[in-house]
Amino acid sequence: MSVSDPRGDAKRSRAPGRGVPFVVEERKTVAYRLARLAAGTVVKLYWRPSVTGRESIAESGAVILTPVHRSFADFIFTAILTDRKIFFMAKDSLWNSKILGRLLISWGAFPVHREAADREALSHAEEVLNAGQVLVLFPEGTRKEGREIGDLLEGAAFLSARTGASIVPIGIGGSDRSMPKGKKVPKPIKIDIVVGEPVRAPERSARGRVSRTRVHEVTLMLRRSIQRVYDEARDRQASRK
Repeated sequence: MSVSDPRGDAKRSRAPGRGVPFVVEERKTVAYRLARLAAGTVVKLYWRPSVTGRESIAESGAVILTPVHRSFADFIFTAILTDRKIFFMAKDSLWNSKILGRLLISWGAFPVHREAADREALSHAEEVLNAGQVLVLFPEGTRKEGREIGDLLEGAAFLSARTGASIVPIGIGGSDRSMPKGKKVPKPIKIDIVVGEPVRAPERSARGRVSRTRVHEVTLMLRRSIQRVYDEARDRQASRK
């Protein structure tokens, strides 16, 4: 998969099946700032989050944030962890509305077809990281249930290997009780967020390559890291009961 220059070919790339241009827009536009302000205000007032380890998110350079995924609201909890602009994948059906699609693009989103491997979405993610930006990626793929972190998709490790981005594990405690899968109205439960130590990008060989074995090893390492911060976040929830 070739990588486009984020200031060149990326400007001509198209969102899958929707005809909406995708650009790695590094500026925080008015729409983006308003969306972040609204989201941050709602989170602080409604969920009163407690955050530990925020300093693990670098203030510059390519970073992949990998939260545990137990609730639709997990994205908004991740968005408040850094003042940096963030980019993220969203299910492509949201682009059925051209207006919503354009708004999502202005908020840093780009579409992904979840039913199959989406090479264009991966290419967009790679462009984001090559531009030195922050990407939010749920390595479990979709919302899960239970305390155990199961097998992860290898997209985060693959993108880390391609771009040199560090991967930051994030545990979110309480989101499964506030807004479990299938519920549309969240409960105002205090949320605990634990940000773990970054998992470094896989080392390249003398020929500049990263083996599949190494990508798999980093994925296993990430799984253990996410499990650790998720356990800590849940333990903080339990201690408050």
